[in-house]
Amino acid sequence: MEAQSIPQMFFTRAAARGDQPAQRVKVNGAWRDTSWRELHSAVRHTAQGLLDLGAQPGDHIAILSDSRAEWVQCDLAIQATGAITIPIYPSLLAEQAAYILQNSEASLVFVDTPAQLAKINRIRDQVPGLRHIVSMHAQAVDADALSLAALAARGVASHRTAALLDERVAQLTREDEATYVYTSGTTGPPKGVVQTHGNHLAALEMIQSALDTTEGEVHLLFLPLAHSFARLESFTGLYLGLTTAFAESIDALPDNMQEVKPMFMFSVPRVYEKMYARITSMAASGSGAKQAIFKWSLAVGRQVSALQQRGQPIPSGLRIKHKIANKLVFGKLHARVGGRLRYFFSGGAPLAQEIAEFFHAAGILILEGYGLTETCPILTGNRPDSYKFGTVGRAFPGIELRLASDGEILGRGPNIAKGYYKLPEDTAEVFGEDGWFATGDIGDIDADGFLRITDRKKDLIVTAGGKNVAPQNIENLLKTDRYISQAMVHGDKRKYLTAIVTLDPDEITAYAHAQGIEDTRMDALAVNPAIVKLLDERVTVVNQRLPSFESIKKFVIVPEDFSQEGGELTPTLKVKRKVVTEKYATELAQLYAEDE
Repeated sequence: MEAQSIPQMFFTRAAARGDQPAQRVKVNGAWRDTSWRELHSAVRHTAQGLLDLGAQPGDHIAILSDSRAEWVQCDLAIQATGAITIPIYPSLLAEQAAYILQNSEASLVFVDTPAQLAKINRIRDQVPGLRHIVSMHAQAVDADALSLAALAARGVASHRTAALLDERVAQLTREDEATYVYTSGTTGPPKGVVQTHGNHLAALEMIQSALDTTEGEVHLLFLPLAHSFARLESFTGLYLGLTTAFAESIDALPDNMQEVKPMFMFSVPRVYEKMYARITSMAASGSGAKQAIFKWSLAVGRQVSALQQRGQPIPSGLRIKHKIANKLVFGKLHARVGGRLRYFFSGGAPLAQEIAEFFHAAGILILEGYGLTETCPILTGNRPDSYKFGTVGRAFPGIELRLASDGEILGRGPNIAKGYYKLPEDTAEVFGEDGWFATGDIGDIDADGFLRITDRKKDLIVTAGGKNVAPQNIENLLKTDRYISQAMVHGDKRKYLTAIVTLDPDEITAYAHAQGIEDTRMDALAVNPAIVKLLDERVTVVNQRLPSFESIKKFVIVPEDFSQEGGELTPTLKVKRKVVTEKYATELAQLYAEDE
């Protein structure tokens, strides 16, 4: 029977999977499994506890937490009561969290650490509608908060809520609202995207048709569950009966991949950029013989990759060379990602084609897809048996795509959200009455139906000479350089393009030591003539791959890398252009000073 809601889908799957592992978490240095049966009970008891607190259909209940097993448990429990989940990024400042709690009119919030509890307590007087706080921490350490264990215990003790919970789940339909997911706020205050159970179930049905997975396979989740991309991964694990392993942190990701040995993983491009930079740096710093072996292996891998992309057979001689390349070079990379990985998924921001091609040459397929919070969050995707690097794949089954007259990508399908919470004008602006959603992205569709994103409509730079420039493409090229960590291209209504770049701390420090530079503080290196000269040479190499009007004429090195804490990056590691432009307005102005 077709599932009518996310909780119904979960409970059905959990009953069928029984004692098989549903979640895997590292506790005191060892990975421990929670079975589907145990997860089923935990969700029910938490949901019953919420009912005992008086949770009503349509209530808004927030989660302020890092990605962890309890996040998923609480999400499912909230929805099972008929309430609506409000995810909040744990990296947000107290005032930013207060805005979402106020705007969503949340009546209860789950937090995961004493620090997040303290954050809520600091702004609680700004959110008068917030009646309860539940802490996932073993002890709530606050008289005004209830621990998750105590909430579940209330659910177990409250026998009347068992039947009520069954009734609530049975009443849910695909049209009911499941969650309000707030956008990352790159262009203004975050907007709550109203997503229904049907939106998410439709997306899962589309994903199932495109994935090659078997029940019980392991995937590793580390992205923030407050973001739709990670939420999709979470729901995919539940829908397909997979084992979801939760990474300890993004810093622990390399170790966790080797320990968990995932079959696939969702990630944003920044992780692949870092991996690429580290691999190429290690290769460049090896002996002459090792560098030669790496280059030979990569050349062999590229030949194999080209044939695979065209669906052509690999000659026996090349197969033998490829086996040697795997043994000498690529096998070590595969071991670092666990040894069982079939493919990575990439989303949330553009992935440089060069990086996708490099990994495929090494035998690792990165499948780039595309979607937005408003599309829950898929529209297109490359598939294991159908992919083109430099594109975001073809539309998923059930989704219609077309381009507006200005090249803006429009999408229509059952996964498109209802609109923005309490923002009818904003909703009307992009959610058409005919069902077409205006993405705000510019792209083109090739003869085979593969979509290529050229840029965000609002991010397009129009130079003084009238040339349209997509800055993200140039930034991706810059970030493939081992010495550059982040880059933002600037130049709207200007005669030429400039850029703000940050240094990769590890790589630039190693270079400085090799050059005998004693002061390796980032603020000193950013203005050191030798480092400026090095970056000038690296930018020149990138410029050689670009038409003249897209080349970077001048740049400035800033000492601090872009970060969430500094406000320059969103929680999914996309650059907030407005913030960076305002923060470095003086430096940017100096790059054009000679023209004024």
